[in-house]
Amino acid sequence: MLMSRKGLSFIFLWVFVLAAASVLSVVAGQSRAISHRAKKGSICGNPTVACKTSVPFQPNDLPFRVPAKAVIFDTELFYAIILKSIPANEDECNVLIPEAERLQAQALFPDHKVFTSRCVEPGELFYTNTSEKHRIMAVYAGTTLTEAKRMLEAVAATGKFSGANIRRTRTGFNGT
Repeated sequence: MLMSRKGLSFIFLWVFVLAAASVLSVVAGQSRAISHRAKKGSICGNPTVACKTSVPFQPNDLPFRVPAKAVIFDTELFYAIILKSIPANEDECNVLIPEAERLQAQALFPDHKVFTSRCVEPGELFYTNTSEKHRIMAVYAGTTLTEAKRMLEAVAATGKFSGANIRRTRTGFNGT
């Protein structure tokens, strides 16, 4: 018995759909494997709690969990409240917000890490979604916008940081 052209077309279409679904399933599995390998560090946002990490951080840094032997590593996205920003060119490493000023701000927010940016050099932290032409002082504000808005209210209540604003960012380092 010979099959009609319609029947043959239907079978070829069905085989094509099954093959495409099989390829997509393999690709999706590879994506999951890749994302599993590309794990991001979680922030240690409370300075009163020890941060279990393999990297020593400077007092002005926002620490995060780094696995042993990591060379280039960054964090999950988080929110920060930018408390202060000063202009500085990329190569002006002597332009920074003084540690004494950071410590004064830290005293206002004892359970939220206040951090400052520096020149981005190998082994130093970088912060995304910030201008390379500025140095910032910011306070960790959590992983959700709701947490960040609450922290912005707490910052505003101090009356000390006019122009404070919410920024979604991540930090990391290139140790090469």
